[in-house]
Amino acid sequence: MNRPVKALLALTLTLMVVLTGVAQAKAPARQAGGDAEFRKLITDYYADWSKFNTDAPAKYYAKDADLIFFDIAPMKYTSWKEYSEGVQKYFFATANSATLTPNMNDLKITRRGNVAWTTVTFRLSIMPKAGGTQELDARHTAIWERRGGHWLIVHEHVSVPLPG
Repeated sequence: MNRPVKALLALTLTLMVVLTGVAQAKAPARQAGGDAEFRKLITDYYADWSKFNTDAPAKYYAKDADLIFFDIAPMKYTSWKEYSEGVQKYFFATANSATLTPNMNDLKITRRGNVAWTTVTFRLSIMPKAGGTQELDARHTAIWERRGGHWLIVHEHVSVPLPG
């Protein structure tokens, strides 16, 4: 092989290796529940909500006054303060207890630098003050931001499917 052909071949191989590395480095960090840090975070988050006291899950939420959180009812809260007070008024005041159990088999985790979002379905088991029990399947999407070494929820959307 002559010298120009060898040089072109070497350059082509080098570019292929570099471009393959760049493509892999830019690949999205999407994981289907395989992220141990977020699996633990989600497990602990749901356990803390099941304590039926908003002080327990408060540590997972950013406290900015303009953050929006969507819940089953009422539909929208602006700020963790409003969310915490609303949950106590509209939910905790009507029930004796509730257990939230995430379906870890369908947990999806996607990260982009200091931002991540998670989606998961969960089961809500409620013991209303009026008696009996209620079971409800719901959906949860959270957008997390890494602040001060901790992942905090900066937006959340909880919903239930329509009946039928």
